[in-house]
Amino acid sequence: MLALLRLVIFGFIILTVIYVSISLYSRSVRRRKLLKDWQDTGRPGDKDAYIETGMAQYQHSLRRRLIWLVYIVPITMIAAIIYFTNFM
Repeated sequence: MLALLRLVIFGFIILTVIYVSISLYSRSVRRRKLLKDWQDTGRPGDKDAYIETGMAQYQHSLRRRLIWLVYIVPITMIAAIIYFTNFM
């Protein structure tokens, strides 16, 4: 039982580090893409407002939601392995 608790705690910590890293990387790529788009098209107006509007749209995007798979896939796989090992 102690081994399972240790697996859950360390697994959650590792998955959280991976999630935060991927999330920060994805946000920086999106911000860079918005900045490049603003510069290439020569948009009039405030650059910061354009980037903040684009980042607000990113907050509701599918890409941001798919990053949650970092938690879902490994937990599902470990649960399936434990189930099939013990009950099959």
